[in-house]
Amino acid sequence: MDVEIGEVVTSVKAVDGSTVASPEVIRQIVKAVLRAIDDRDAHQGRVEAERRVTGGVAQERDAEE
Repeated sequence: MDVEIGEVVTSVKAVDGSTVASPEVIRQIVKAVLRAIDDRDAHQGRVEAERRVTGGVAQERDAEE
């Protein structure tokens, strides 16, 4: 089969592979990271609250002995 291409017009952009993320993708990544930071901070707050409670119970128990 013979194919004849008369003229091809195109444009080619050189793209740095590290910059292919669209602004929307960047926004989604930032949103996910901020959500993860909030979750981590909330978890840390619960851990600290639990330590205060269990530390207080241990002090009361030790005072009773």
